[in-house]
Amino acid sequence: MSIFSGIWIPLVTPFQAGAVDHRALAALVARYRDAGVAGFAALGTTGEPAAMSDEEQDAVLATILRAAEGLPVIAGVSGNQTVAVRERVSWLGDRPIDGVLIAAPYYIRPSQAGIADYFSTLAEASAKPIVIYDIPYRTGVRIELDTLLALAAHPRIEAIKDCACSPETTLALILDGRLRVLAGNDDAMFTSMCMGGAGAIAATAHVRTERFVAMHRALARGDLEQGRAIYHELAPLLRALASEPNPAPVKAALAAEGWIANELRAPMMPASEALSRELAALLTV
Repeated sequence: MSIFSGIWIPLVTPFQAGAVDHRALAALVARYRDAGVAGFAALGTTGEPAAMSDEEQDAVLATILRAAEGLPVIAGVSGNQTVAVRERVSWLGDRPIDGVLIAAPYYIRPSQAGIADYFSTLAEASAKPIVIYDIPYRTGVRIELDTLLALAAHPRIEAIKDCACSPETTLALILDGRLRVLAGNDDAMFTSMCMGGAGAIAATAHVRTERFVAMHRALARGDLEQGRAIYHELAPLLRALASEPNPAPVKAALAAEGWIANELRAPMMPASEALSRELAALLTV
């Protein structure tokens, strides 16, 4: 049975006075583990890996793996040089992770044939399952449905973090059945799961985690009424957490709850004072 279902947390990287706060990171992992999440995505967009050195990224992954205590962990990889990314994927194959989350090459906007070759090459180099990360508003290129369906034939490509904002593509992938579809746009997770999606890799689930887990479980067992009620309860928080660039709102919310310092690395900036106040108010309700 595939591990790629349920609510996954794409972990933030806490910073304190400019350095990675490994103690806070381990505490977050333990908190989410106890809340019933299905797994963790390390070094994804929410984790600010582009602002960290390779050594810092490796240390962050090690902390998450220790604190996860056996819960699945996938590691994010991105780049636009196939050789360099393949080396990273091969290196990760020797780590005790459960999969690799790979975005399309960013900035250079390759053709669909180039994208297919990129993912096929990386899948051949990987000892771990691949989760395709389709996020065109960050990479500059969309992975078209025909390309995704062709890649689904590869035995190590098992799932997709779906951020393409295309309900038609989402439904087509769900109906095809070969890739586990995990919503990546948090405002689309309810619709995706109602259509038959497997779950979500949801930055907003850093807060009120138990309610996100309860929503997924309700929808998975067919209890639409309860799932809808929980989604409506979470909707104001979802809107607020998506109103400024990720992960600033999530970090502001976690700081308001006392889990981490409200610190990002430049050029990312903390959430505005107005949003921080709004989030603090929502979290006290």
